[in-house]
Amino acid sequence: MLDVQEKTWIVGVLNITPDSFSDGGRFLDPGLAIDQAKRMVEEGADILELGGESTRPGAVPVSVDEELRRIIPVLRDLRSKLVIPLAVDTYKSDVARVVLEEGAEIINDIYGVREEGRLAAVVAEKQAGLVIMHMKGTPQDMQIEPRYNDVVGEVSAFLADRIAFAERMGVHSQSIIVDPGLGFGKRSQDNLTLLRHLEKFHRLEKPIMVGPSRKSLVGNVLNLPVEQRQYGTAACIATAVLQGAAFVRVHDVRSCAHLVRMLDAIKRA
Repeated sequence: MLDVQEKTWIVGVLNITPDSFSDGGRFLDPGLAIDQAKRMVEEGADILELGGESTRPGAVPVSVDEELRRIIPVLRDLRSKLVIPLAVDTYKSDVARVVLEEGAEIINDIYGVREEGRLAAVVAEKQAGLVIMHMKGTPQDMQIEPRYNDVVGEVSAFLADRIAFAERMGVHSQSIIVDPGLGFGKRSQDNLTLLRHLEKFHRLEKPIMVGPSRKSLVGNVLNLPVEQRQYGTAACIATAVLQGAAFVRVHDVRSCAHLVRMLDAIKRA
């Protein structure tokens, strides 16, 4: 397991898709994706996360074969060239099995291992890391009037249940990371509340990952398009790091790496 006491880990997000909300289509070509991955590592990424299916609101699911067709050429090339861990963002057990056999070390499951245990079983068998994220609904319907009475309590309860389930399926306790799922079935105020009270998720006794990068929670507050949300993203990341987040998922690696390293230095002073 990664040493989360050592530093805050920067996860560079690389979408190998035609339709992701932030960089969809830019890195669909394997050569461009590989170049971008190397650039992210040079800029300070500690982990590289590959995604072969968009999970933006309203996104259409893709088949296992199509997801693997996008991911595998990039994963194979990078595995022989990079020394940092590689993660894959998928909720499909068939995809997880193949990418873990091809050298990925972490699976990030936006559905929080809801697939009748099959994905958790694969992760356990391969002794891989697992990110359990909260999402209300599915990407197709998650932003259709989501409602919570107590967003922090409800998200925390869901994650606690899924942690227990994953451990029953054999996933090692120290291999689990939790993510409250900013932007996944939440209103703007819900996202801000989760960020404001992120420290409460430490009660789950798992490292916390957050992914505010370029999301609508920034755009709605600042009234800015995706390409102008870097500073708002930085504010969210700073809030998370100061509350003890162990992992931050970002698109703009260089600027976020500078921010996070400075915050880590201040925390250690």
